Amino acid sequence: MGKFVLKKSKNDGFVFNLKAGNNEIIAVSEVYTTEGAALNGIESVRKNAAEGKLEDQTVENFEKLPNPKFEVYKDKAGEFRFRLKARNGEIIATGESYKAKASCLNGIDSIRRNAPDAEVVKEY
Repeated sequence: MGKFVLKKSKNDGFVFNLKAGNNEIIAVSEVYTTEGAALNGIESVRKNAAEGKLEDQTVENFEKLPNPKFEVYKDKAGEFRFRLKARNGEIIATGESYKAKASCLNGIDSIRRNAPDAEVVKEY
């Protein structure tokens, strides 16, 4: 079972990581100014991960989908990444880089499986 790990950032804010059952980080958040805002971000990830469709920006003529959605894209190094966008278009979680597209898609599936029931653990 996954967990959201909430901690203080280096910039006097709060961040969270979503970790899978094996303790691997599968998504990271932006920096939030307050603990409450970070907790709202966690709830947004839970909700939008379940509702989010997959927009594969690595294929030609990809279909632009409405938010919420997971966007799969290639970074400057040519590796695959994803970001989860909320209904309002804000990026609420991002993934690491993957050499293989299949691994990136597995990361998205892991978020969909883990986020809805993940406990929140405060590490501060």
